[in-house]
Amino acid sequence: MNNEKVFQMSFSKIYPLLKNKALKKGRTSDEVLEVIEWLTGYKPKDIDTMLSDSVTYRDFFQNAPKMNPDRCLIKGVVCGVRVEEIEDPLMRDIRYLDKLIDELAKGKAMDKILRKKYNF
Repeated sequence: MNNEKVFQMSFSKIYPLLKNKALKKGRTSDEVLEVIEWLTGYKPKDIDTMLSDSVTYRDFFQNAPKMNPDRCLIKGVVCGVRVEEIEDPLMRDIRYLDKLIDELAKGKAMDKILRKKYNF
């Protein structure tokens, strides 16, 4: 699938897929929302609004209130591609979300998913 097709997909069609992936593995809707909020800055009420509007995946990411600067700490493979090596910034942000949801579904602790830094 080329990037443009992904960018034009409706967020309202993608969100349930992301949510169901986590729910099937025993995670919660609130955890999915927390991951999305950490990455994009969207609050749950903002996401509810976008689900009822026809927001493209491109618009979802390009209009995000505050993309988390720590997202560059997300490493690993999604769809056979290392996320840190994706050149297109929009596609990289999309794959960051995919990677976070994968980590959630695999049972990783929220502190690790959200790349929390500890001061001991």
